[in-house]
Amino acid sequence: MATIVTRFPPSPTGYLHVGGARTALFNWLYARHTQGRFVLRIEDTDRVRSTRESVDAIFEALEWLGIDWDDGPYFQSERYDLYSEYIDKLVQADRAYYCTCSQERIDAMRKAAMDAGGKPKYDGTCRETGLPKTEGAVVRFKAPLVGSTIIKDVIKGHIEFQNSELDDFVIARSDGTPTYNFVVVVDDITMGINTIIRGDDHVMNTPKQIQLYHALDCELPVYGHVPMVLGADRTRLSKRHGAMSVTAYRDMGYLPEAVLNYLVRLGWSYGDQEFFQTAELIEKFSLENIGKSAGIFDQEKLQALNADHIQATAPEKLYPHLQPFLAKAGYDPGPGEYIEKIITTLNQRSKTLEEMAAAAGFYFADDIEYEEKAARKFLKPKALEPVRLLAVKLSDLDVFEEKALEDVFRSVMEETGLKLGKIAQPVRVALTGRTASPGIFEIIEIIGREKVLKRLAKAVAFMEE
Repeated sequence: MATIVTRFPPSPTGYLHVGGARTALFNWLYARHTQGRFVLRIEDTDRVRSTRESVDAIFEALEWLGIDWDDGPYFQSERYDLYSEYIDKLVQADRAYYCTCSQERIDAMRKAAMDAGGKPKYDGTCRETGLPKTEGAVVRFKAPLVGSTIIKDVIKGHIEFQNSELDDFVIARSDGTPTYNFVVVVDDITMGINTIIRGDDHVMNTPKQIQLYHALDCELPVYGHVPMVLGADRTRLSKRHGAMSVTAYRDMGYLPEAVLNYLVRLGWSYGDQEFFQTAELIEKFSLENIGKSAGIFDQEKLQALNADHIQATAPEKLYPHLQPFLAKAGYDPGPGEYIEKIITTLNQRSKTLEEMAAAAGFYFADDIEYEEKAARKFLKPKALEPVRLLAVKLSDLDVFEEKALEDVFRSVMEETGLKLGKIAQPVRVALTGRTASPGIFEIIEIIGREKVLKRLAKAVAFMEE
């Protein structure tokens, strides 16, 4: 069996968005699943809108997602000599011709065709004239006039187009630049692409591309057109649905594995399973399990899946992802081991890394600010005695570990006759400034003796006032 070769060909006219990232992912997963090759090609023939900034943004997004490529990146703007060679080949084989019809003439013929109830297509005026190459002439493909062009789509099934409905489309503009449908076919042929997975908005381009393959006597690739990603209102995904650039999700605190997991589930399934690690996706991905209905983008589901991935990720692997958010919040992360301990107390309660960094603030603060409601409820004079007593016992404690800390709290409970909650809640507010936090013993152990005693002293002074 031939090696599977897939490709991802973004246009560098903006950032990489959700739909494009999913297309890249499907092609990458299929190549990895089959031990094939994945090619990256930058389709930058739109000279006006293509920018280097967009190219770099695409690279950055793919690298963050962990989507690597085996060949490329190729740039269409560097391949014009090759396209010219193939245009000449078609003209010489009488499969393409020069056309000098003006735009006004073409507009008039299309209007006449529509008025007569037909398709607004080119009428073939220059098709058999044998015009030579002249300045301002376009090159048109000599499309078959009878029969049909069939797409054997592995996702959508059998799709048939009557050739009489198609026309002699332009493959080179009057300035000599080649058109999209033509360069795509030349690229796919010369790069050995044999499997094309793309959005179903490309279905109407496919019969033209198939005709070009036939004209060039080349074997057709396998086509699979994936249903579009829609918003919750079932309209085309846009920014108002949350369709931001992929790197925006990174900057909001999403893990790349979570974004990959969510993207693949927008159109692909493996039974009822929702949670996948990337290695598992590579193992299980297949074209047969891509659905025929549109994927519905749901920001809340993405966030819930991100929370699952945060919980499932080992602290030492989560730390590099969390570090930029701690730095952005103004915290000096310190040693990795310290951060990893903090992560173990927060990873079960954080939906995003940004949320985790915000929740971690009390671990780093030099001075704790109390939430007004929390202080009013728990830092009362009646909490003075147990907090003072706890501070004394903690200062005398030899081993600042969870088991020993539990024993200290138990002794304070025995001496004061108070239940754990009556002691722990004022201490929690004293140490974190709020009423909700990770376990009190975990917090004390991680913060350490010096900071804990300093914060308890501040709470005692606050209650005395």
